[in-house]
Order: sequence, then C-alpha cells, then structure tokens
Amino acid sequence: MTGQPVGGVAAKAFPVTRSEARLLVPALMFIALVVAAVASLGAPLITSVATSFHVSLGSAQWTLTGALLSGAVATPVLGRLGAGPHRRATILATLAVVVAGSALTVLPLPFAWLLAGRAAQGVGLGLTALMMGVARDHLPDERSAAVIALISVVSIIGAGVGYPLAALLAELGGVRAAYGLGLVVTAAALLTAWRSMPKAPEGRSAHVDVAGAVVLAAALLLVLFLAGERNLWSRHLAVAAGLAVVAVVLLCVWAVIELRSTTPLVDVRAVRHPAVAGANLAMFVGGIGMYLLLTLITRYAQTPHGAGYGFGLTTFVAGLVLIPFSVLGFVAGKLTPRVRKRIADPLLLAGSAVVVGGGFAVFAAARSDLAELFAAMGVLGFGVGGFSAAMPGVVLAVTPKSETSSAMSFNYVVRSVGYSLGSAIGGLILAAGPGPGRLFPDDSAYTTAALVGIGAMAITTLTSVALARRRSSETNA
Repeated sequence: MTGQPVGGVAAKAFPVTRSEARLLVPALMFIALVVAAVASLGAPLITSVATSFHVSLGSAQWTLTGALLSGAVATPVLGRLGAGPHRRATILATLAVVVAGSALTVLPLPFAWLLAGRAAQGVGLGLTALMMGVARDHLPDERSAAVIALISVVSIIGAGVGYPLAALLAELGGVRAAYGLGLVVTAAALLTAWRSMPKAPEGRSAHVDVAGAVVLAAALLLVLFLAGERNLWSRHLAVAAGLAVVAVVLLCVWAVIELRSTTPLVDVRAVRHPAVAGANLAMFVGGIGMYLLLTLITRYAQTPHGAGYGFGLTTFVAGLVLIPFSVLGFVAGKLTPRVRKRIADPLLLAGSAVVVGGGFAVFAAARSDLAELFAAMGVLGFGVGGFSAAMPGVVLAVTPKSETSSAMSFNYVVRSVGYSLGSAIGGLILAAGPGPGRLFPDDSAYTTAALVGIGAMAITTLTSVALARRRSSETNA
C-alpha cells in the first residue's frame, strides 16, 4: 500500500462504457464467488476423501488447510501484481492455475496430486482483492463502492454456496464428482475473465519484493499450520511454542525488510495508519469470532443424538444450515451501501459486530431445535455480510486507487489468519470438553465457546467504535 491517500492526490478514473459495465459487474461478482466456493470445497469432503483415498482424517484435513495456506501466501503477491500494469494478465494466469488445480482434483491420481490440486485452487483466493481494484478503477465512485462491498460479501458467502452443493454431489457420485463441480465453474470463471476484464490504467508499476514475499510466506505457513494442528498443541506443547516464536521472529524480519525496501510488498508505514491498523485489528478479532460460530454450528448440527445433544445430520443436510447464512449475508451486503449514506463505515462495523455477537447469544441460549440453529446461522450471516461490506470502505478511505488491490490483499491475509485461529480455538475448547470415556464434548463446552466468541465480538465492537470516534474528530477538525 504505497502512495498518497485519495484526496491528497487527484485519482483519475478510467471508466468503461455502460454496456461494458453491465458485463463487468456480474463478471467480478461471479469470479469472486467461484474462487471462494471452490476453496471451501474441502470442508464438506474431508470424510469422503479419507474414505476414498484410505488416509487419516488428519491427512484429509489438508485438502482444506492446504487451500487456505496457498491462498494466504498468494494473496499479498497477487495484490502487488494487481497494482501494476499487468493486472489482466495476472488475473487470467491465476485462474489458469486454478483450473489446472481443479483438473488435478478430478483426475484419477494419487492423494498427493489431490493435495497439489487443492493448493492450486486456493491460489484463487488472492483474486478477490484484484476484483476490487478493477471495480474501483473502471466504475464511477458511487457505483464502485457498492460493487466492492458486494465483492467482499460474496467472498464470504461463497462457502455457504459451495458446501451443500459439494456435499450433495459427493453423496450422489463420489468425491471426484464433487470436485468436478469446481472444474466446471473455474473454467467458466476463466472464460468470463478473458471476455470481460479490462486492462489496468497506464502509468503504473508494480515490483514484487521477492525477499519480503518469501519471508512473509514462511511466517504465514507457520501461523496457519499452528492454527490447524490442534494435536500439536495438546501433545507437543514445547514444539508448538517454539514454532510460534519462529513465526513471530519471521514476521519481525519481514517488517524490517519491508521498511528498508524501496518497492515493498506491503507498505508497513501505511499499515500503521490508525484507520488501516484499526480496520485490520477489527478484521482479525472479528474473523476469529465469525469463523468460531460457523464452526460451532456446523459441528453441533452433525453431532449424533447419542451424544445427548445434536441432530446427527448428514453432510448435505448440515450444509443446508448454511443457506440462511448465505441469503441473509447477501441481503446485508445489498443494504449496506444504502445505509453507508447515513452511517459511517466504522459504525457499521461496530453494529455488524454486535449482530454477530447476537448470533452467539442465540446459539448459547437456544439450540435444542433445528430451527434455532437456522436462526443463529441467519443472524451470523447478516452480521458477517454487513461487516464484510463495510470493511473495504474503512480501508480504502485512506488508500489511493492504484493501491486498492494491495491494500485489500493485506486485509484479506489478516482475515484468513483470523478465520484459521477461530476454527482452531473452537476445536481446542471442544477438545477439552469430553468427559471421561466420552468421544464427544459435553454440551456445556459449546456454551463456553459461545461466550468466548461474544468476548471476541465485544473487542471488535470497541475497536470499531474507536475508529468511528477518530474519524469524527478528524472530520470536525
């Protein structure tokens, strides 16, 4: 994120024609939805993969973790490339990698090739920020703000779309059929991008800081690995703690490299801007809470009746619980641009965090009926949708157009880490819950996890309120 904030230097727009805009906007939405849905395909298929390939559940879990890891590593690099003159080529090349990875997941190859294919699919997660950069460069300001908000939302609700479809296909035709869905939609996304993506405005340059990219990738790999390997913390605490220290050291080294670089991957000085730092903190803590509740509800729905609670739902039926999440998330995303005309983005973040906290409260107080799980998931979706739609406005208010992709890429890396930690925290709390001789945690463990989530959303709310107060004082000054 380099350059001057919008307002300090005039930002020139490069709008497309009205007919081109009619094609461009749905194309941006479709690509963002596809890469998010395909990356999430691993979640409902873990058990099926373990059975089909005769591997452990821990190994099968890497079909999801690997995609998230490659996405987190690729996102800042793609964000920097997207800030330069070769953005269209970057988008097309990345989608080609995703399509190739999708083909590997479908072909009758050994398990290692499936993991490689899933990692290639995860690279597509870095395209979301590039879609925002295209919208900001080629659409009028008011229109681009609404489109960017929806891109942010569909990148979240994509999981709710892909989960039930993949689960249904897995039940009907096996794991290869489910991954076949990914191949079809990613090929369609590549064709869509080839037909609709405009070239970046002239006069831009983007040099990738290779040293910074390598160090950041190593640090993120360690952070997300530690977040996903819960058994490491419970069985080898000293090793886990040592790796955590190494990750912190690598992040410090990366910050030094970026401060000294003339072409940093991420402008650390810009990240320290109060608005950007506050937004990233809110995204990090809020991401922990949001994904924690998503994990709790889906796991609770699939817990067999023999545990004394739960509904014993199949993977496909459990996936249907995500429908309220996706629908109400999209509704919130559509409403947010209108509400932004009256309420500042930081206050929208705060209000959305309160709504997510309300979802935790619903789950903590009432989960004996399936309808109550649907209600909690709907509240979560509405809160996440509003939060995701408002977040770009906070970050981009102090970011030049040329750095949109880079700025949002860093925010999405923060989100990925928060989501991973949210999933890990939920797993750790529930893992500590089983009584002697019991396979499943006590029902009270879910209540404990919900209370932790409420605390996380309270911190997110306070951070967002502090951002709103700072913006108000700057406006009045």
